[in-house]
Amino acid sequence: MTDYLFYLLLGSGAGAIIAALGMGLVITYQGSGVVNFALGAMATWSAYVYADLRTGSYPFPIPGLPDRYHFGGSLEGDVGFRLAIALALATAAAMGGLVYLLVFRPLRSAPALAKVVASVGLTIVFLSLVDRRFPDTSIRVDPILPREPVTIAGDLTVPRDGLWLAAIVIGLGVLLWAGSRFTKIGLATRAAATNEKGAILLGYSPERLAGFSFVTASLVTSIVAILAAPQIQLRADIFTFGYLVPALGAALIGTFRNLGPTIAAGLAIGMVQSTFTKLQGDISWWPEYGAREGLPFLVIIVAMMLLGERLPERGSVDIWRLASVPAARVTVATVAIPLVGALAGLVLLGPLWRAAIMTTVIAVVMSLSFVILTGFAGQTSLAQMAVAGVAGFTLSRLAIRFDIPFPIAPLLAALAAAAFGVLIGLPALRLRGTNLAIVTLAAGVAVNEFVFKNPSFVGDVSTGGAKVPNPSLFGWDFGLILGTKSSRPVFGIALVIVALLLALAVANVRRSSTGRRLLAIRSNERAAAAAGISVMRVKMLAFGLSAFIAGCAGCLIAYRFGSVSDMSYGLFASLTALAVAYLGGITSVSGAVTAGIVATAGVAFFGMSQIIGSLGPWSALIGGVLLIVTAIQNPEGIAGAIRSKAAEARRAKEAAAADATAPAIASAQPETVGA
Repeated sequence: MTDYLFYLLLGSGAGAIIAALGMGLVITYQGSGVVNFALGAMATWSAYVYADLRTGSYPFPIPGLPDRYHFGGSLEGDVGFRLAIALALATAAAMGGLVYLLVFRPLRSAPALAKVVASVGLTIVFLSLVDRRFPDTSIRVDPILPREPVTIAGDLTVPRDGLWLAAIVIGLGVLLWAGSRFTKIGLATRAAATNEKGAILLGYSPERLAGFSFVTASLVTSIVAILAAPQIQLRADIFTFGYLVPALGAALIGTFRNLGPTIAAGLAIGMVQSTFTKLQGDISWWPEYGAREGLPFLVIIVAMMLLGERLPERGSVDIWRLASVPAARVTVATVAIPLVGALAGLVLLGPLWRAAIMTTVIAVVMSLSFVILTGFAGQTSLAQMAVAGVAGFTLSRLAIRFDIPFPIAPLLAALAAAAFGVLIGLPALRLRGTNLAIVTLAAGVAVNEFVFKNPSFVGDVSTGGAKVPNPSLFGWDFGLILGTKSSRPVFGIALVIVALLLALAVANVRRSSTGRRLLAIRSNERAAAAAGISVMRVKMLAFGLSAFIAGCAGCLIAYRFGSVSDMSYGLFASLTALAVAYLGGITSVSGAVTAGIVATAGVAFFGMSQIIGSLGPWSALIGGVLLIVTAIQNPEGIAGAIRSKAAEARRAKEAAAADATAPAIASAQPETVGA
């Protein structure tokens, strides 16, 4: 029992980090109505700023400014704890204010999905900045809190820094609770969260309150991230992918409103996760992989199923509309132009261009899955790459272990992905919007950790991933690599054919009765049900169709690289896939094609790198910035913006023609003579 208590207390530090991030999520949501998925990345930047200052320099990631400012003329001098943490927290406060002012304030009246996508873009931006600004992204930070062991109950000795951190988080929670109950700005924030119109009538600015909540959340999470940095191996993704999903579970326990339950749940999740490490060694049947990561997923699922739609809605005075879904017009030109362009590039251009075209085509297929699920059905999923991974690993298993040939193996793998997609979509029967995004995010993490890293499911991946043989049909091998021949055009042509068939299928779905039912569900579920549409069946159909297409993309990825691994289908890949799909235009096939063109390492990025030099290290950062700008300026994506401009031009032309014919019509009228 003493050993289990030791592991339980040992997890207090991790629990404190989870609780702090959960508090930040609650504060941001109460102040602005935004679930800020970028909060962990923002805290990461603050922690790196502090760590860098302890070596005597401050980061300036802005082009044109010096890379480093050296205090006291020393290259390695330590500015000391007080100055370092003061500057780091000043950076955190400025960062929180700017994030709201430049990103989320313009999105106040935007759809919830636009805010989710903008926060994904911010995550990509901050993680890319860390990678570019700090060459050594895995660093150790000197201790801040006391680390001497403390003896409890006579024979139980544990490090005290985790206990200190937990106590500090609880203290911060008490201060924030008191501030929300007994200060003017705290009461105003709570009032605005209930009814923004009422707060405005009382003289409070909801925008200022929202900005203050972003600054406060950034400061709280940054303080804890800095204090926790010596206890962990500081990495660029540690707070985002290691602690954010459990923090979302803790915030859900607190219904994104109450700090006390959020802190308690966060501490409990961290401590129980630590205890799982002990159970893994003591219990023979205890799962070797995924138990720690699966716990937050179970917490989120249970919380969501019990709470349902009780994630509080803010009384916003703004009304937003969903992005419009254009009619699917399949013409010779719309099919021939991209098809001929892709085939010509694959045959005539060199291997680097060929690789960029293949990346674009695969991104088109993945984006088509979002068009069905999010564009047509209005559902949100942050686990599409996990769904694709199910197909990829299933393909490897079927082809290698059971020797099932092409095209049966990828077809069965895509069907397995469809079944898995329906399973992930079950919470959509009670949840929607941001709630559903949180559940699918947690599901993607759990699947990646529990399945994709477990050799008992995916086989031995220690040699670079589970192998996938080249596709072949009637003895004709059309894989990417064959013997000494690499980057074969025939493989790219096969990719284009698959993408074309799926694009035509999605266009036909849009024009069919199924598409009309999907759009009805997207517009108003209650009205659709009143019209006799089965909301449950249509939602499950949307998740199944979307997952099947995502499974096809997963198989194409597997065939391209000749193997599959958890790195290809991780959480960051899912977030990037959603970002790319939204950037291109998530409501149409043309938007999916545009998304493929602008995808990282796709045709547009490779072409830009050829013109202005290598974009490789900066591609993710540029993509994140473009995503944020697109979400703000063009909520319907690039393709939607092009359609809007074309429609405006047509209306202007028609108006000009009408104005030109009006005098002629008037002169042709017979003159009226008075009696």
